[in-house]
Amino acid sequence: MTIVVGYLMSDEGRAALDRAMQEAKLRDARLVVAHSLRGGPRDEQEQARAYRDELERIERKLQAEPITSEVRELVRGRPAGEDLVGVATDEGAELLVIGLRRRNPVGKLALASNARDVLLHARCPVLAVKAE
Repeated sequence: MTIVVGYLMSDEGRAALDRAMQEAKLRDARLVVAHSLRGGPRDEQEQARAYRDELERIERKLQAEPITSEVRELVRGRPAGEDLVGVATDEGAELLVIGLRRRNPVGKLALASNARDVLLHARCPVLAVKAE
């Protein structure tokens, strides 16, 4: 079994990663952590540098856990939701975990486009996690 988690450097991203790790341990599953980076060349370089240390920290954290895991940094210029669904499909994932922000009453009327894309297009169950 494979679980894919979409990771962002945010409270929601960390909550999604923590929950995905719990699920991987519970289900004896392989965990794929996917981070999608989109933007112009300058943005990509700056963001990639900011994430590189974070992703290395995550790899060390995962190595200390009793689960099989992999961290992927995707720099394809595609929307994050599309990248996550693509990884989940390619991996034959049985679960996709994403983080969601808490929203005010007006914001609750519309999900963020990436979350909406994942929920509409994923071929496997999606677990949406909120930060505490």
